[in-house]
Amino acid sequence: MEVWYHNENPYPFVPKDVLNRADSVRASLPNKYCDPRVAADLFEETFDEFMLCDERGINVVAIEHHAGINSLFGANPLVLGILARQIRKVRILSMGTLISLRPDPVRVAEEYATADVISRGRLDIGFVKSGASEMASNNANPVTNIERYWEAIDLVTKALTFQEGPFSWEGKHYTHRHVNIWPRPWQQPHPPLWAATGDPETASEVGRRGMVNVLVLRGEEGTRRAWTAYRQARAEAGLPKVMTDHFAYAALVYVGDTHEEGVEIGSKLLWFLNTSLKMAPQYAQFLPGATPPHFAPQVYRTAPRPDTQAEGPTDGSRAQQAQANKPAAPAILNVGGLTNIDTAQAMARGILFAGSPATVYQQIMDFYRKVGGFGHLVMIGRSGFMTHAEAEKGIRLFARDVLPRLKEIAPVTPP
Repeated sequence: MEVWYHNENPYPFVPKDVLNRADSVRASLPNKYCDPRVAADLFEETFDEFMLCDERGINVVAIEHHAGINSLFGANPLVLGILARQIRKVRILSMGTLISLRPDPVRVAEEYATADVISRGRLDIGFVKSGASEMASNNANPVTNIERYWEAIDLVTKALTFQEGPFSWEGKHYTHRHVNIWPRPWQQPHPPLWAATGDPETASEVGRRGMVNVLVLRGEEGTRRAWTAYRQARAEAGLPKVMTDHFAYAALVYVGDTHEEGVEIGSKLLWFLNTSLKMAPQYAQFLPGATPPHFAPQVYRTAPRPDTQAEGPTDGSRAQQAQANKPAAPAILNVGGLTNIDTAQAMARGILFAGSPATVYQQIMDFYRKVGGFGHLVMIGRSGFMTHAEAEKGIRLFARDVLPRLKEIAPVTPP
């Protein structure tokens, strides 16, 4: 199993009364509350954590969000370029440039190819559908977001792989009459491709394309359903089965010297859920075109309380079978069930793995077995008010006592 360290570089130092009054901590919170000197310190700490991961054999993740306290990484290509030069041994996952929000996918392909060459072939490319506040922050049309997403991926992929001189692209959403990127990527035919999604329609398409499907904080039931859709789509298309290295799961992870210390410090990661996910309805429930029609009634209602988000019946009844056949819900419903949950709920649902090295390893393996296996763990190792020192301690303990055991897990064909 490969492990990837994820720190979104959040900015939690906004007065609590301001946060309580804000309709949304993403998109509309005034940037006067961001002190650039504090932001500079946070960038330095985050890059130091990435460098520590490079020393200890943990891959790193560069993400992108816009206009909010959840992340200061608003310019993924810039962050990616820094990592490509500074990180010397481990792989770098760009998760990633929000492809459907960028007007020119060819420029994105050039950025990825450049980073892959600078890193000498250690880049993985992750695509994210975008949504919610990102649409407003980038002046994008949410109604055609999915169409732009897949067309942009197709254009980026062709730009990375085509080596016979200029080609033209006449698509529904993008027109580019002269595509001929220099340099071409180091990895041939292109770096590994990932896609972050949990809804069944998109997971199925990811499966047909053979991309790595990464699920973020989906829990046991949502993860199993999405990956079932992935495998079923490949079977229906007559494609070969994929192994567990085509599946990745992202969770909050912290390792302490003792189980009690790991849980206490790891609980700080819940800031990611309980504060940074606060979005006004116009950026979430009421965003036109962002939700499949059959899910719209659920989205438009008030999100249920976390304690009602049971994973479904546990007996052998027909209700249990019906629950198992239900498709994975869209991301906005998942977000609604994550806000304001406590440590025990997060750990029970496979959203937080925290404790001593032994208990964290056991939690990861329990989840691994329940969802049918996965080849990548994306560990969200710092968020909110966790300190830099605490994050680095967690990295060191994980790398020393948990990583070697996970590395022994070879890819297998899921049942």
